[in-house]
Amino acid sequence: MVSVGTRIESARAAVAAVPDPEIPVLTIDDLGILRGVDEEDGTIVVTITPTYSGCPAMDHIREEVGRALTGAGFPDAEVRTVYSPAWTTDWMSEEGKRKLEEFGIAPPGSTGNVLTEQVRCPHCGSIQTRIVSQFGSTACKALYRCSACLEPFDHFKPI
Repeated sequence: MVSVGTRIESARAAVAAVPDPEIPVLTIDDLGILRGVDEEDGTIVVTITPTYSGCPAMDHIREEVGRALTGAGFPDAEVRTVYSPAWTTDWMSEEGKRKLEEFGIAPPGSTGNVLTEQVRCPHCGSIQTRIVSQFGSTACKALYRCSACLEPFDHFKPI
């Protein structure tokens, strides 16, 4: 007999490894959108929260979570999307922020103001950077350029 704790741990491990479709170096666990894995009346229930209410990747993420659960032996699992509390970059793991920087995306800071935050270049480490556009390759990122190495880069906006 497999204990409830072991089933939850197994299901969590499977879904925690699901990559974010927009930033595939991050998992949904790194990103902090994996809110919980529980068991209710014998059914595994996974709770996810979008980075913002209109996130176009959520349908894909929900499908990938379902595939991961089926592959781990939980074909009848349920995936729930919750909007409250709203996602925040504070939920990102330190490992996730490190992965972003290694990928060339400046991780979110803590000011919450993309226009006044001092952003370090993920390529050379300089703080001599300037915002080019409040919107980068996705709505959750801003586009910056480094004055030291002249490289453009995305900055994951603090929310």
